[in-house]
Amino acid sequence: QIQLVESGGGLVQPGGSLRLSCVVSEANFEYYAIGWFRQAPGKEREGVSCISSSGAYTNYADSTKGRFTISRDNAKNMVYLQMNSLKPEDAGVYYCAADGPQLGFQRMCRRTSYEYDAWGQGTQVTVSA
Repeated sequence: QIQLVESGGGLVQPGGSLRLSCVVSEANFEYYAIGWFRQAPGKEREGVSCISSSGAYTNYADSTKGRFTISRDNAKNMVYLQMNSLKPEDAGVYYCAADGPQLGFQRMCRRTSYEYDAWGQGTQVTVSA
């Protein structure tokens, strides 16, 4: 059974940076698309970014373009979200999620939560002075 574990959250000042990591326990990791989502109190879960199974395709929410970068290392079963120039509105619980597998093919990604079958437990990001 696929498992995802996020790490790297914490408290950062506005304008600061954080790097989130997601380790995925799954033998066929390279056939899964991975998404990062966030949820702030009282708000719906938002798709922040996603990456295709090969890493060739990425997608970002408009609010994060130019500030966030998603990447993956299929040899290490890892996905990363580098977050720069953080704003208070970026705060929330960040989740990584997996969609797949599509064995033998690249799995494209979307930032819609219903596409994803497996989720991590989340990591808290707080942006405050």
